[in-house]
Amino acid sequence: MKKSKTKTEETYYSKNKKAFHDYEILEKFEAGIVLLGDEVKAIKGNQANLKGAFVDVWKDEAFINNVHISRYKQSSNITLDPVRIRKLILHKKEIGKIEAAITQKGITCVPLELYPKQGMIKVQIGLCRGKKLYDKRETLKKRDQEIEIDRQVKKYR
Repeated sequence: MKKSKTKTEETYYSKNKKAFHDYEILEKFEAGIVLLGDEVKAIKGNQANLKGAFVDVWKDEAFINNVHISRYKQSSNITLDPVRIRKLILHKKEIGKIEAAITQKGITCVPLELYPKQGMIKVQIGLCRGKKLYDKRETLKKRDQEIEIDRQVKKYR
């Protein structure tokens, strides 16, 4: 018997945890991604890695670079490059907004997670500013405090 997912549970194929640690997310966008059939099956098999990936805009089109999607084991296509550049599907206004932001110093655009939505695979991208070392320490400290509070609350229930 399959367990059904509730609306509060988030499902995703791959999440870029390093981005949440290294960057302050300023704005998020949802984009479609152009994939081949073998890549879709590999992503659904949790064989995608977003670490080190970034989004670039070229000739009014957005592309995602350095996303590693491993070769699907049952695939006959051996020549597929696992880190090829893939096109993102966004509205023209969103592409313009991203392009204007990444031309500023200190702002970059990185993929945050790959997830399913209505039978499609979507990628959430974020406009980010790099954190300083003391900001990273502060974030870790806050997270540890929240975990400790949750433990104490659970203990007295």
